[in-house]
Amino acid sequence: MKFPFLKKKKTIEMPEKIFEASTIEAKDIIAPSSIEIKPDHIKLGERFTKSFFIFSYPRYLSTAWLSPVINLDQPMDISFHAHPIDTGQVLKQLRKKVTEVQAEIMEKEEKGLIRDPVLETAYQDLENLRDSLQTAQEKMFKIGLYLTVYGKTLEEIKEVEITLRSILESRLIYIKPTLYQQKEGFNSTSPYGLDQIQVHTSMNTEPLSSIFPFTSFDLSSNDGILYGINMHNNSLILFDRFSLENANEVLFGKAGSGKSYCIKLEILRSLMLGVDVIVLDPENEYKTLSDAVGGSFFNISLASPNHINPFDLPIPREDEEPEDVLRSNIINLVGLLRIMLGGLSPEEDGIVDRALTETYAAKDITPETDPATWKDKIPLMSDFEQVLEGMEGAESLVRRVRKFTKGTFAQFFNQPTNISMEKPFVAFGIRDMEDELRPMAMFIIIRYIWNKVRSEMKKRILVVDEAWWLMRTEDSASFLFGMCKRARKYWLGVTTITQDVNDFMKSEYGKPIITNSSLQFLMKQSPATIEIIQKTFNLTDEEKYLLLECEVGEGIFFAGQKRVAIKVMASYAEDQFITTSPEEIVKIKRAKRELAGE
Repeated sequence: MKFPFLKKKKTIEMPEKIFEASTIEAKDIIAPSSIEIKPDHIKLGERFTKSFFIFSYPRYLSTAWLSPVINLDQPMDISFHAHPIDTGQVLKQLRKKVTEVQAEIMEKEEKGLIRDPVLETAYQDLENLRDSLQTAQEKMFKIGLYLTVYGKTLEEIKEVEITLRSILESRLIYIKPTLYQQKEGFNSTSPYGLDQIQVHTSMNTEPLSSIFPFTSFDLSSNDGILYGINMHNNSLILFDRFSLENANEVLFGKAGSGKSYCIKLEILRSLMLGVDVIVLDPENEYKTLSDAVGGSFFNISLASPNHINPFDLPIPREDEEPEDVLRSNIINLVGLLRIMLGGLSPEEDGIVDRALTETYAAKDITPETDPATWKDKIPLMSDFEQVLEGMEGAESLVRRVRKFTKGTFAQFFNQPTNISMEKPFVAFGIRDMEDELRPMAMFIIIRYIWNKVRSEMKKRILVVDEAWWLMRTEDSASFLFGMCKRARKYWLGVTTITQDVNDFMKSEYGKPIITNSSLQFLMKQSPATIEIIQKTFNLTDEEKYLLLECEVGEGIFFAGQKRVAIKVMASYAEDQFITTSPEEIVKIKRAKRELAGE
């Protein structure tokens, strides 16, 4: 018997793709593992977020008032939504409001009540706004400004909230969390262009523009010199370094970035304003500038006729005690001898200190004698050697000191000073000094300069080029740092230049010298040092890449709390005096020979 309605079962074949793993897309990588929405926060995986809205503003808003919030070292999303309002509708509402306020003022006057400043101010503001809207100078908008902060814990979120409130409430601006609307708050601060909070404040164009936080600083003033062009807005950077809390400057840049060119330009323009300039020049590259401005250039070397006596003393000023001046000079001399003699043991340190005091005393230079007579009785290194010879336990010191009192080294270290710093521009070139003696020579020169600066109050700039030479020894680095700290009291601005940032920052005095310099100039950096520069100066990633990619003569200029991208520019005449390019120097020399008919 057949049953036609019974059919043979068919084997169902399952497609293979059902058992295949699904393709991982970008959203699967970006999306958090879980999302928990709470009334006052959202948990995205292991992180927390909290959204806020601004609901109250003061009568006046300062420019870039949102910048402190944006510059917080905290991950944060900020969005502001501007919804235009029809001007005709606003004018009708303002007309009605003006009528109400005016009627209330008149009513108080009729009753003999004292005037209400709040009403009068409101009336003036409304009338001014009506005039601006009527003449199309202003437009009206509904503004919604929302913030979402991120943190690893709720406690961290709470600390950020306290910081935000303190920043904003100091400006009479108030925020609230988007309670039971955290999802909407998160969406409103995400790059969707959605305004799901809908908490708006009516605002005209002028205060609305103050919300925009990306303002470029302007460093133009009526005093000072031209440093360059502001690359943000092409304005002139005119600045007086002596108007800051101190006039010190640091300049960092790799070889060929334009450091010397920039500093020579600053020197030339400062001299025009009557500021004296002193330069410590390791490569003798300031000689051309010295000749051009009629300055003094001293070539310091073992064979040079120019000498500086390490035992020179400054003339005490009226407000200084001779005893303090003498003691300070002896302490600095101990530091110099520590470098010259290859280090001192604690016993030797005490012997040297006592020997220096006796050396000055043997020449009748004591706190009791008249400081006016000191200049004619300054001892030499050989006098110091004689004193050491008569002291017990100083045999090793005598042997080491003789290297500087007899033989080739004595030509520089055992001679009386025969130079003068009377001219407005003075440069000390040490290119021809042997490398092993260069740190000592720099220390002696900078001590001599400091003694002259202390003796006479005058507006001066001291340029220390290739300062990393001084930073190699603790005593010379400490002396340079002491100068930077005390320079302001003597109307001096110390400019520290270096290309070897690593050596400079290895010294414990490197960072303090930077922090004691109100002017900071960063030029093109190498990839090997940019991380140190970024950490030291708290640079953003954009500023970091700018320093890696900028052209010669460009960089970032810091003046106090302001910073701008700068391009150094010189006139043709200035360029002829200050160029350091070998090609340009050869061209200039050739042109001079042609003019001379050679």
